[in-house]
Amino acid sequence: MSSPTPPPLTVEPRRRTSALKMIFWLLLVPIVLIVGYFAIVLKWNYSSGERAGWVQKLSLKGWLCKTWEGEMAMVSMPGAIPEKFLFTVRDEAVAESINKVMGKRVTLHYEEKVGLPTTCFGDTRHFVNRVGQVGEIPLGPGVVVPVPPPAPAPVTAPAPTPPVSTPLKSQ
Repeated sequence: MSSPTPPPLTVEPRRRTSALKMIFWLLLVPIVLIVGYFAIVLKWNYSSGERAGWVQKLSLKGWLCKTWEGEMAMVSMPGAIPEKFLFTVRDEAVAESINKVMGKRVTLHYEEKVGLPTTCFGDTRHFVNRVGQVGEIPLGPGVVVPVPPPAPAPVTAPAPTPPVSTPLKSQ
């Protein structure tokens, strides 16, 4: 008796789906992970707060990615050495309002971002998003010098109009 012969083994050709899966895993997944990381880091704040002082410098910096970089001097007591607060501004309107109050005592509201991998987002971790002008200067605990409000612009009276001459009627 003869034994039955087994059917020949056939090797199926590789499917196209394996190449697509490899492209998916090697390209698409890392891109999605990187985009997700940036979205989380840009949305999340490590800290936020306000600092008060005098803005000394604000300049537009960067080779490729231009950001506003600034420096504010913070003085805790008169005669003390000022501490520098370095910050970044991404919004043009905020940078313009900081330029308007340059040299005056201001408060800057900032958000601290941690984990940004490049300086394309800014040179510092502190991103200013709001500015306000301070109305008083503290000299010490409980001693405050109020800053007078700016003088109103002089109101100019309208120029007098010359009298209208009417011709005399002859009789």
